[in-house]
Amino acid sequence: MTLPLLPRRACLPVLAALAALALPEAVRAQAWPERPLRLVVPYAPGAAADALARAVAERLGPQLGQTVVVDNRGGAGGTLGADNVAKSPPDGYSLVLGTDATHATNHLVARKFPYDPVKSFTPLVPAAVNHIVLVTHPSQPFNTLKELIAYAKANPKKLSFGSSGPGSAHHLAGELLTELAGIEMTHVPYKGGGPAITDLLGNNIPLVFASLATARPHLESGKLKALGVVEAQRFPGLPQVPAIGETVPGYAIQSWFAFFGPAGLPPAVTARLVSELNKALEQPAVREALAKNGMTPTGGRPEALAAFLQTEISQRARLVKAAGIESE
Repeated sequence: MTLPLLPRRACLPVLAALAALALPEAVRAQAWPERPLRLVVPYAPGAAADALARAVAERLGPQLGQTVVVDNRGGAGGTLGADNVAKSPPDGYSLVLGTDATHATNHLVARKFPYDPVKSFTPLVPAAVNHIVLVTHPSQPFNTLKELIAYAKANPKKLSFGSSGPGSAHHLAGELLTELAGIEMTHVPYKGGGPAITDLLGNNIPLVFASLATARPHLESGKLKALGVVEAQRFPGLPQVPAIGETVPGYAIQSWFAFFGPAGLPPAVTARLVSELNKALEQPAVREALAKNGMTPTGGRPEALAAFLQTEISQRARLVKAAGIESE
């Protein structure tokens, strides 16, 4: 069978596309980006992730010469938004602001999961640490972490702690404390940090692991008191509050954000994104915006992010198993 000949004018778009594909990757990458980028936030507007994404997008757009649109796609603890990017073309136009939930924990607590947190993505840049603090009501009979541990040992199973949900970094922070301090506490899951703090303010629960952005107003007003931050070192924005690891050796866990693209991003596009994302995170306006929301920008290289992710998955897997968290 002989194919019909196309008119010369009809052939031009096809020839142009073939010519573009024939260009070396480095040459094509120089033209990137040629249209707006999409930065997916796998949570609803107003969350800490949303504040981070919008602060970065506002600087990243002018740096790239294109608009960066923040696309909020909440649902399933962040899984839906991350999966959307995992299944997007690997052309550099779709990115996701991943978290410890979307890339280290969710797949451990789900019977069926739509993507591989490592193989489905190209790691780009560590973005920020979302600081978590252990807070209590002023009426509780302990003022320091050491006093809390002593009370828990003298009153086994009497204490409970709230978190933003099963398998969250806030939940696992509590499980790690019970393990390393040798105490027993009951986990009470909430649908977000806000409801947990509301119950704590009403003295309906003795302890909550909360994001600093959620707890700070109540700490400043004296309605709540902080016993420790969950990172290995004190948070400079809350220097009077010790790190839990100062009392419990080896204790450290993080709630974090990082930028990822779909698996298979071209190396030249990856390199450009890494450079520009790091540059955006260094901007004073971005750092100030994150500090107001209880976060510290990090930045870094894809290799470091990939290694960190493997460590995080291993730690979360151990904690999920130790806590007896069942897959849903």
